[in-house]
Amino acid sequence: MSTIDKKPRLKTSAMIASIAGEGQVTRSAPFGHALVELARTNTNIVGMTADLGKYTDLHIFAKEFPERYYQMGMAEQLLMGAAAGMAHEGAQPFVTTYAVFATRRAYDFIHQTIAEDNLDVKIVAALPGLTTGYGPSHQAAEDLALMRAMPNMTVIDPCDALDIEQMVPAIAAHKGPVYARLLRGNVPAVLDEYGYQFELGKAKLLRDGNDVLLISTGIMTMRSLEAAKALQQDNVDVAVLHVPTIKPLDTATILREAKRTGRMVVVAENHTTIGGLGEGVARTLLGAGVTPAFRQIALPDAFLDAGALPTLHDRYGISTEAMCNTIKGWLG
Repeated sequence: MSTIDKKPRLKTSAMIASIAGEGQVTRSAPFGHALVELARTNTNIVGMTADLGKYTDLHIFAKEFPERYYQMGMAEQLLMGAAAGMAHEGAQPFVTTYAVFATRRAYDFIHQTIAEDNLDVKIVAALPGLTTGYGPSHQAAEDLALMRAMPNMTVIDPCDALDIEQMVPAIAAHKGPVYARLLRGNVPAVLDEYGYQFELGKAKLLRDGNDVLLISTGIMTMRSLEAAKALQQDNVDVAVLHVPTIKPLDTATILREAKRTGRMVVVAENHTTIGGLGEGVARTLLGAGVTPAFRQIALPDAFLDAGALPTLHDRYGISTEAMCNTIKGWLG
């Protein structure tokens, strides 16, 4: 054995890195536990994955209901086709994989076998946006744009553990295909203190403010709440409107809040500037003739770097500190 072989192998946390800050309260595997609880009474639910049960928290379901768990191997197109077949036979498949594989690799299979027939398949996809440091092969920076464009598809980007726990029964009650971004592992618990309740298709005002309206989704709602508290120290009063459902968009609530005069509207999302929540909000505002000062905090239209998540979030402007600096710069 060479001296190189004798050296301990360095471990990377880029793939399973948590977005939780140091000391932040988290809950373990909220999706897996919520699905198990729901499946106790909903016997139509089956769990399906493409060799990623452990990395999408579906292993919890597999342990509890092994006879209702289907491991399809590294074959995402097969996974989606099989899920469509199961749905045709009356099952309600919850399908998990990474967001890049669900959207970029299996898009046509979802489009033709699931969405066109409006089948009751729930696609729950991990590593959304910039939640892994493994580079462009695993960073799903454009998944919302792709799935928003698909007819019949409902699209959800939850913020935290509570959002996910409440999302699971809500999407099960909705008949039709759903694409939901997934935070897995130790997921921050952020929304508990706001009396929050997930409702499909509804945006929720978490805090009010007179200077800036932050319209956010996914992990950027967590960042927006952190930024709002930090900016308060600089006498900047920030409202945060959480939009967990990207499609259908809650245009009524967005317009109601954006119409209030004197506030800059900033859309914050863990997604490219193209085709996500920002463009959906902009289209909504322009279509209604509502024209506040409008800005976006989002990922660039580029292939992103690999590296440690805190470094990347700073680099691409989606960390709390970067958000605060950007907003203060816009306010002058």
